[in-house]
Amino acid sequence: MATTFTTRITAMYTLQQPDPNYVVNALWEVTGVDGTNTASIGGNTQFNSADQEGAFIPYASLTEAIVIGWIPESAITSAQQCVQGQLDSMANPPVSPANTALPWATP
Repeated sequence: MATTFTTRITAMYTLQQPDPNYVVNALWEVTGVDGTNTASIGGNTQFNSADQEGAFIPYASLTEAIVIGWIPESAITSAQQCVQGQLDSMANPPVSPANTALPWATP
């Protein structure tokens, strides 16, 4: 079954300049569900007014979709790959060597 990924914003940090409640950091989480297992990983993205594209959006007008759109696609893709690795390990646990008693040792 294909994995379904979702991204959500878990927290935002603001400064009062250059505009009121200017978002400077967003914490986010990518979750993957493969039908049987669920895994997730968190990330954060910092924002700088020098890199701002487009007009300032007042804090009260922000939506989760807008803020997710500010996160570099490469960061979300990387997080999805990590989550997929977690899910793959859950579905097919890696083989670990066992500490086996020495055959010549007395029990």
